[in-house]
Amino acid sequence: MTASQPFIEVRQARKCYGEIEVLKDISLTVDRGQIVAIIGPSGSGKSTLLRAINDLDPLTAGEVWLDGVRVNKTLPHRQYEKHINQMRQHIGMVFQHFNLFPHLTVRDNVTMAPKLLKGISDKEADRLAEEQLAHVGMLERIDYFPSQLSGGQKQRVAIARALAMKPKLMLFDEATSALDPELVEEVNLVMKKLAEEHMTMIIVTHEMDFAASVCDRVIFMDGGVVVEEGPPELVFRNPTQDRTRNFLRKHLEGAK
Repeated sequence: MTASQPFIEVRQARKCYGEIEVLKDISLTVDRGQIVAIIGPSGSGKSTLLRAINDLDPLTAGEVWLDGVRVNKTLPHRQYEKHINQMRQHIGMVFQHFNLFPHLTVRDNVTMAPKLLKGISDKEADRLAEEQLAHVGMLERIDYFPSQLSGGQKQRVAIARALAMKPKLMLFDEATSALDPELVEEVNLVMKKLAEEHMTMIIVTHEMDFAASVCDRVIFMDGGVVVEEGPPELVFRNPTQDRTRNFLRKHLEGAK
């Protein structure tokens, strides 16, 4: 990647479900080490865009590039599977629901992907799991099963599992929205720590305070388009678009 190339680039992204166009010609870039929040009302296309970045929800048209390599290449099936599996090793994703394997311990949940996809030894995988679980404050529960954990603990394990692949990029899709309010902060603290370590992150969130305090840039989406973007202090305090102002006003009123 040359110095002039963005770390992440989405070019003219469109996504249609039948006649319904969910993403409408979206283009954006993210620099290495940047933390970007995507906000907007339900149905605005936020999660679809996030899932398109690692081709979990393939675009109808458009391109996604990561570190100078196109993610969503058109290839014969076997070549595509090999390519996308390689690309996804560089992209960690944490979902609203934790997606942990209930029959596996925390240790096994975290070590599975590095062993299967990277072929590392059991000993090295265990070392990696211990390192990442310590990173998120969950090392003491390494031999617990998911059913023995709170929602916040499960989400921290899910973050450790993603980090164990040593990704270049982390995607968070409403990572705290399924949690009880008292558990949200423990997950946010982990994400703040990653931000301090300059991990490149794109975060779909409904938590405006978190976005304002942690993110370098905020993107407001509505109706499948990017309506407004900029530093959080500008988007939250002095938005230029009526749709942004109306959304923030409703959100603030709903939070009271």
